[in-house]
Amino acid sequence: MTMVEKTVRDFTILGSGAGPGIPSFFCDCSECREARHNPKISRTRSGALIRDGRYQILIDASPDLRQQLICQNITCFDEVWLTHWHYDHFGGLGELEYYVRLNRKKSILFRLPPSAVESFQAAFPQLSDVMEIRPWKFGETAVIKQLQITPLPAEHGIETAGILVESPNVKLAYFTDTAGLPSTSEERVRNADWLICDSTFYGDNWYPRAHMSVHQAIALGEKIAAKHTVLTHLSIHYAQAVTTRELKEKLALYPAVDIAYDGMNVKL
Repeated sequence: MTMVEKTVRDFTILGSGAGPGIPSFFCDCSECREARHNPKISRTRSGALIRDGRYQILIDASPDLRQQLICQNITCFDEVWLTHWHYDHFGGLGELEYYVRLNRKKSILFRLPPSAVESFQAAFPQLSDVMEIRPWKFGETAVIKQLQITPLPAEHGIETAGILVESPNVKLAYFTDTAGLPSTSEERVRNADWLICDSTFYGDNWYPRAHMSVHQAIALGEKIAAKHTVLTHLSIHYAQAVTTRELKEKLALYPAVDIAYDGMNVKL
């Protein structure tokens, strides 16, 4: 009797850090010192991978993309989605040229913000024949295998999407860069099984138009009644430095809240 292979559907956080990464080469705060001493808790810049069986979708391409893919043993993917046009999310796009020309041998679908198309073409003219550009539209759902993937508006100063992923069993919202959520997005992600969201600051949030603090992210999870809230895009030395060990101790009061880490995997 032939055994039926079970389809694997999951969401992997490739990078859980903000723009400078942790440790930052220029920083000697307690968190960066902790990460230098224990590289397992270092954080590369934000990105993720969605998988439904053999079909894989890359969300953002950080400057650390090559390192992330090697660490997670990812050798191929079928689409690339870009949430917004900031360097810590698009800086690794140049790596895709080698993958497409030397391995894939056909262009790869690239979904990006409509406002970013000209910037992409100007910054990466060498990718014009390896990427099939298809701008996403807020609220327009792409049905891919057994998944529904929908870009939703985020609050980040420029055109930025959070990604809602819905499988037959799980509802996951990924808002890596946002300052709270517009009401329309709040309604779409209400009662999510997983809210993975911007938690850039610990302590004072001195960039409230673009990012959230740890405690604002926790409050957002409670507001939308998320079953699990995962803190990502962490740069917890921007305002008040706190080590990962200290942060875990402080979050013991919040059993539904987790701290993201590079390689964290959520089943869909």
